[in-house]
Amino acid sequence: METQIESNIRLVQKRIADAATASGRSPEDITLLAISKTFPVESISRAAAAGLSKFGENRVQEAESKILHFRERSKFEWHLVGHLQTNKARRAAELFDCIHSLDSLRLAEKLNQACREIGKKLSVLLQVDLGQEETKFGADPKHVREIIEALSLHKGLRIDGMMTIPPFFENPEHVRPYFIRLRELRDTLESEQPGCLGRQDLSMGMSHDFEVAIREGATIVRIGTSVFGSRHYD
Repeated sequence: METQIESNIRLVQKRIADAATASGRSPEDITLLAISKTFPVESISRAAAAGLSKFGENRVQEAESKILHFRERSKFEWHLVGHLQTNKARRAAELFDCIHSLDSLRLAEKLNQACREIGKKLSVLLQVDLGQEETKFGADPKHVREIIEALSLHKGLRIDGMMTIPPFFENPEHVRPYFIRLRELRDTLESEQPGCLGRQDLSMGMSHDFEVAIREGATIVRIGTSVFGSRHYD
């Protein structure tokens, strides 16, 4: 019997495919990253049974027990999407396959040092603060170019694109300008220095607005509630 999580995933996958097709893109070009923060390993197991293998977490400490629980699942990919403090950089470098929330050269230096010491090449995305909200993190768009240039010197890191968390609007259409801006920023950087953003990923769009994000070029959508259901915080 199909679980609720499996049913949710089938619906999300259909919505991703429809949005991709509507914008002339292939559904295979969009990665569904299931955001499993606050959800137990049982929920992750159900999502894996439905075919998902890429999971996103917000905090290193919470993620660690989950990642170690599934350490035998070699095909799993773990992505850190929440803000990363420099004092947790080493453990994050050890645990995660990709970090979406690189937002400063100081953090890059810490991650690079850790990766060089453990012999790892870590995929990172530069988080860009397009909304300029006090509660959000990210690099100032004016400094993105110089940060990308500096990151090329960190041999333990592979810059693979950019991520943004725009302001929340009830109407997803109001978020569209932020997605357009990130895509245009990526395209400008790539035209100036081809290959500077690796896979050229755009991590943007969540449960509320991922279809708009896909139409504006998202390659990774970060879906939590629409996959796992509503979160219950203590």
